[in-house]
Amino acid sequence: MAAPAAVTPKIYTALVLDFETGGLDCTKAACTQIAVHSVRLDTWEVLERYASYIAPYNRQETGTPRRKVLRSRREIEQEEVGVPMDYEPVALEYSGITMEMLRSRGVPLKEVAAEVIAVALRAALSKGAQCKPILIGQNITFDIGFLQQMMAYAGLQKEFARAFAGTADFYGNFCPHYVDTIDLGRLALAHDPAVTSYKLELLCERLGIELDDAHDADADVTATLSVAAVCSGRLRSGGGGDEAGLLPRKEKTRAHFKI
Repeated sequence: MAAPAAVTPKIYTALVLDFETGGLDCTKAACTQIAVHSVRLDTWEVLERYASYIAPYNRQETGTPRRKVLRSRREIEQEEVGVPMDYEPVALEYSGITMEMLRSRGVPLKEVAAEVIAVALRAALSKGAQCKPILIGQNITFDIGFLQQMMAYAGLQKEFARAFAGTADFYGNFCPHYVDTIDLGRLALAHDPAVTSYKLELLCERLGIELDDAHDADADVTATLSVAAVCSGRLRSGGGGDEAGLLPRKEKTRAHFKI
């Protein structure tokens, strides 16, 4: 009898993601800065880092083409010139980003989108759809909205879907799989009545993680990665009922279960 073939362990990876934006509404506000770190989930080794400011850009029509209607000359001129995305002063002040920084140091949106896809493709270290990278972030659903905006405006939705783990929703839109560090923080700290907020800076303080230059995308990604790694370590450490709030491991009472 031939010896069984050796099984190669699967390597699972993620892209830790953070955006700075010109507002809260991803249908109107611009992406101003992005940072992503690709990591292995078994060792939390950082495979690659990418960060960039994003040059100012205009709104685009996405989705189903609109029915043709008569338009005024002003509407036609506005369409030709383009309507800028929102860059709200409060949002720019919050992140410390200025329009001059975006004009002088920003990279065109389509180039940034292509770079993010390239990072994701390089992060897939094992074959199979289940080994495509997932997303990790603090309040990650906010960032996913802007990521979807970026990919739609860049015309790279198909490439986006091929590069990341995910599924299509009821309407056929690609939804990447993700892990939110807010939920990880709740898993780790919900037993502690002293913890009343799960903001990134408070999670870092509670978990003993240093957070520098908050509200800079790259610094926030570094901190978010640390939160995910610490929470992962607690989940992997086993029982004991210690200060991490882990339940003690129980002995099995049955060797077999009927399926």
